[in-house]
Amino acid sequence: MQRLTAQLVAGLVAALLSLLTKHCVANGGGPNLAERVIWAVNSGGEAHVDVHGIHFKKDPLEGKVGKASDYGVRLPILRSSPEDQILYQTERYNEDTFGYDIPIREEGNYILVLKFSEVYFAQSQQKVFDVRLNGHVVVKDLDIFDRVGHSTAHDEIVPFSINRGKLTVQGEVSTFNGKLVVEFVKGYYDNPKICALYVMKGTLGDVPKLQPHPGLEKHDEGEDDDDDESEGGEEGGKKPVLSRSKNRVQSGPRTPNPYAADNSSLMFPILVAFGVFIPTLFCLCRL
Repeated sequence: MQRLTAQLVAGLVAALLSLLTKHCVANGGGPNLAERVIWAVNSGGEAHVDVHGIHFKKDPLEGKVGKASDYGVRLPILRSSPEDQILYQTERYNEDTFGYDIPIREEGNYILVLKFSEVYFAQSQQKVFDVRLNGHVVVKDLDIFDRVGHSTAHDEIVPFSINRGKLTVQGEVSTFNGKLVVEFVKGYYDNPKICALYVMKGTLGDVPKLQPHPGLEKHDEGEDDDDDESEGGEEGGKKPVLSRSKNRVQSGPRTPNPYAADNSSLMFPILVAFGVFIPTLFCLCRL
């Protein structure tokens, strides 16, 4: 009897512990953000621990590939917390395609977070490049200034998964050999670059968001308004429709053509004068 009671108590304790564990995980008691990050680098800069506890290592490409730049340290970076602006103020760039090799040993769902800011160029179409993940183009024609403007933080977030030796990203699948290759591809406009990047286990909802940018929000609203006043063009493009004022003043009735009026009444005095002039001239000639 005592043995049966002890077994029941042990079973109840195990069940309670299991419920408590699930409750803690559901309420954020599981691994925190920093513990989910498996690899992080501050490109072109020194090691840094951000406000979320993520430990960014010193750039392993230092002295090997490309050039490091701290040109942005003289500028405040919008959308970034003051403590983490250094992640957007330093960068690594190269005159050709370059990248990082990231070892991943476990299967699961992952997120690649790429951090950028444009601190040099002051207009679009000055620096444009692609980003590849194991040969898959995951960011096409990235123009940082065109996206967010000057000295403003911008994150590109790329979810991917690894399962049974296969990498799946943006609907494409390829063989995975344990190494994630992130490449910044040289384009026609200047050199590719990266400010910082990290890989974490999780989903899109786990990624910290940048601070809001009022200017960008207004720009987005303006784009929505433009979409409402546009119609589909070739290949899904947009053709602007000329806006017409709802209170447009309509033109009135046409002005009568003065040359279309009946001028017969004006001819009678002329004929009378001509009839008087001829006899008078004839009489004068007889004198």
